[in-house]
Amino acid sequence: MDSNVLLSRVKNQFILGWAFVRMLTIQKIFNLVVLRLSFWLSQRLGKVILWGKPTTLSIEPTTSCNLRCPECPSGLRAFTRPTGMLQEDLYRKIIDQTKTNLTWLHLYFQGEPFLHPKFLALVAYANSKKIFTATSTNAHYLTAHANQQILDSGLKQLIVSMDGVTQESYEKYRVGGNLEKVQNGLQELLKLRKERGRIFPRIIVQFLVTGQNEQEIPRLKRWAKATGVDELQLKSIQIYDYQNGSELIPSDLGYSRYIPDKNGTWKLKKKIENKCWRMWQGSVVTWDGKVVPCCFDKDSKYVMGDFNSHPLPQIWKSASYTGFRKQLLLDRNQIEICRNCTE
Repeated sequence: MDSNVLLSRVKNQFILGWAFVRMLTIQKIFNLVVLRLSFWLSQRLGKVILWGKPTTLSIEPTTSCNLRCPECPSGLRAFTRPTGMLQEDLYRKIIDQTKTNLTWLHLYFQGEPFLHPKFLALVAYANSKKIFTATSTNAHYLTAHANQQILDSGLKQLIVSMDGVTQESYEKYRVGGNLEKVQNGLQELLKLRKERGRIFPRIIVQFLVTGQNEQEIPRLKRWAKATGVDELQLKSIQIYDYQNGSELIPSDLGYSRYIPDKNGTWKLKKKIENKCWRMWQGSVVTWDGKVVPCCFDKDSKYVMGDFNSHPLPQIWKSASYTGFRKQLLLDRNQIEICRNCTE
């Protein structure tokens, strides 16, 4: 890894870590410790032991998106589940139920969160409850007004997806996107943050490395340094039908989740193990209140409960959730969403 990239990452993670620690309470720390202990015991004993409550949540503001990314259900308009916008009263209900144990909230699942008309009000409410907040965006809505609200909301981490440094390569994956608009909005946000003497949100540019843009990585690093983003992350892309290969798989397999297998097919680079900390750590909540196990369940095939009708403790330790965790410990390959997972 480039030394400048590594240095900026270390600095940024230290600042984020300090902000995270400052929002902890004795109750949140105790809950996190017992979750870790129960996960460790579950692995050793081969049975589900679950103490504590979720320490992290991902909540979906909306399924709507302005782009048409080819490996994304939002972009493809390929959901079989209902689509829509998170209602503010449901959101407050979720936060109020989880605020004593929640250490990290990612206000994102599918869709573009800034399309929610009250998105930054959602951020501000969680921040008022001393919860660390983060989100991911394609950054087409970083207007002057939105940037002011971002700084005032208390948002701690803003992940910007930018998969190209030329319009030609960028739009191959971010179909319908405008790179110049993204970069200008990002630069204006960074300028405003500096003018107002703020250090949050920390800006992380996330670059999905594909076979269509991998040649731009050196140029990307120069741009990131010149722009002053807080961190640059090179991320491997998830491909649904990876077994048959794809032009999205980079030639440099160091950036790939997949490697060639026998007979011209492809396989996961990392061996799937029968464990998953995410299942003890937290959950994902869809815009309409459904609880699913993780971000790989994009179409909500494994619904564990519903915040509209059941309280969190009942959902967290429900029979369906317990059965799901048990199957993880026995054989993750039997769970469809786990077969393409790098956890």
